Amino acid sequence: MANAIRQKMADSIRFLAADMVQAANSGHPGAPMGLADIAVVLSEHLNHNPKNPDFLNRDRLVFSGGHATGLIYSLYYLWGYGLEVEDLKNFRQLDSLTPGHPEYGHTKGIEITTGPLGQGIANAVGFSMASKFVGAQVNSDTADLIDHNVYCLCGDGDLEEGVSYEACSIAGHNKLDNLILIYDSNRITIEGSTDLSISENIHARFESQGWDVLECDGHDFDAIDVALTTAKSNTKPTIIIANTIIAKGAGKLEGSHHSHGAPLGEDVIAQAKTDAGFDPEKKFHVDEDVLVRFRCAIEEGDLLEREWIHRQKTLPLMEQNEALTALQNPDFSRIQYPTFEKADATRSTNGKIMNAIARGIPSFLGGSADLSPSNKTNLNDMGVFPKGRNIYFGIREHAMSSIVNAMALYGPLMPFSATFFVFSDYLKPAARIAALTGIQQFFIWTHDSIGVGEDGPTHQPIEHLSQFRALPNFYVWRPADGAENVEAWKTALEMKSSPSAFVCSRQNLAVLPEPACGDIHKGGYLVSEDKKATITLMASGSEVELALKIKETLNAKGVAVNVASIPCYDLFIEQDASYISCIVKKGTKTVAIEAARGLEWYRLADTVIAMDSFGASAPAGQLFEKFGFSVDSIIEKIK
Repeated sequence: MANAIRQKMADSIRFLAADMVQAANSGHPGAPMGLADIAVVLSEHLNHNPKNPDFLNRDRLVFSGGHATGLIYSLYYLWGYGLEVEDLKNFRQLDSLTPGHPEYGHTKGIEITTGPLGQGIANAVGFSMASKFVGAQVNSDTADLIDHNVYCLCGDGDLEEGVSYEACSIAGHNKLDNLILIYDSNRITIEGSTDLSISENIHARFESQGWDVLECDGHDFDAIDVALTTAKSNTKPTIIIANTIIAKGAGKLEGSHHSHGAPLGEDVIAQAKTDAGFDPEKKFHVDEDVLVRFRCAIEEGDLLEREWIHRQKTLPLMEQNEALTALQNPDFSRIQYPTFEKADATRSTNGKIMNAIARGIPSFLGGSADLSPSNKTNLNDMGVFPKGRNIYFGIREHAMSSIVNAMALYGPLMPFSATFFVFSDYLKPAARIAALTGIQQFFIWTHDSIGVGEDGPTHQPIEHLSQFRALPNFYVWRPADGAENVEAWKTALEMKSSPSAFVCSRQNLAVLPEPACGDIHKGGYLVSEDKKATITLMASGSEVELALKIKETLNAKGVAVNVASIPCYDLFIEQDASYISCIVKKGTKTVAIEAARGLEWYRLADTVIAMDSFGASAPAGQLFEKFGFSVDSIIEKIK
């Protein structure tokens, strides 16, 4: 394509972005204007279908710098994803299709919700890893069903975040050759020059992590084209360091940190349009010759998908098609769940359940942050990524869960991540995005309480149950035995738009009696019911066994007691009042028992017996005694 029309296309993006931010009186014009030239050339390389944003073999495009929405929405409008000029005019307004940061499921074409810096890079790694796994299942020697690329646009802020180091290390280690990271190297931060805070050699950093490194002038169309063409043929992940000028074309604000997060001003925009040969009086305007060239993406994408569908129908791919169909259509009836008849740690029962799921569901895969022997998450005889289903993430919790978020959104996969519960602190931002976006990631968190024992308070989660139960659209399961664990998984597998966490014990837990009343799939039920009960004990996990022992002691004293197990507090409080009152009986004194902070239990209980401090280093039994989780101690508190 001639550079003259490329320039006009790039300037059209610049002024759409500037007009959007100006109209909203809010936003970030600098990055979109600096990236506009790259976006035009990237449009020539990107394989996608605006008619079908879910086309499986499309290239994935991740905007790790999610604040550059002026660029993002301009492109999706120009490419024909359904955004209209009115949507651009309503940028950052209530209920618009153009919110301040891109949101998956809200605006067509957005691959994943980004904004918290650095996570988008890990998401791009996740899309690439997902493609490598699916490709290993469905590609053949004669034809590839999965052969797309993954592009990610990022800035210095993304590269400064620790999650980007973790993710890029994994990408280099796994030689993700279809991953192309475009670094908008404009040398500007919110506070001023990047010299204020970063001086590392980005080129050397990525080379040391096993990447190919290219560099180009981010405003030279031909140089950008050469870099992208080279990157697509590389045998390693590639970073293109694109040297750009923030707010390119914005006159006196070009190159200034003042252009990062504030409107440019009507006068600056008008002068910029005049300098570029545009009519300064026209806002949100795109000439027909520009729009036609961008909208070619519609026909080209449709043709691309038709060719892919035809490729699927070729005879040598029959077996691969069957594999793809099995990935895309999991049949939960194929899962043969284990049964449990003796005391066991729920980390152990959980591992057996996960292996049963993996045997029945070919799309079930994942890994641990270097803890699979302790988390019990190894999928036996299932091989190693990319051909197999065990992923070795190393000690990189944040990247792990951000990667798995993207794998879950890739299409036909049901992935999990795992670590000790206390180290969920390291991945909280990714868990939050999973909840906000509605991503079905399965979080496996073991070593759930002071029951961790001798490792001491640094490894004993105290506040963690409360903080994750406070997270909307996030379902925390703390099973009290293997049977509860099975039912928790059955429920979680059906929750397509929510993440679920399985918080499991290190120590053995007794097998519970059959439920007396209620439905575990509603988050809580009565393990033991007495029609004359004056007290209801509520607990989760290991404390349910303790509650049953307390009940036996009180029964011997003539006190009738109900015991409620609440394995999923989040699901339980969503039930209607009549169900909750069937479990937490009106007229009984209610006592919640949990070896954690327990603040949320005051919603249901008259009295909460929980942790008011951090733990200590000692055998688990001694710790439960020390912190008041014994039959005698709790009965005294109940009195």
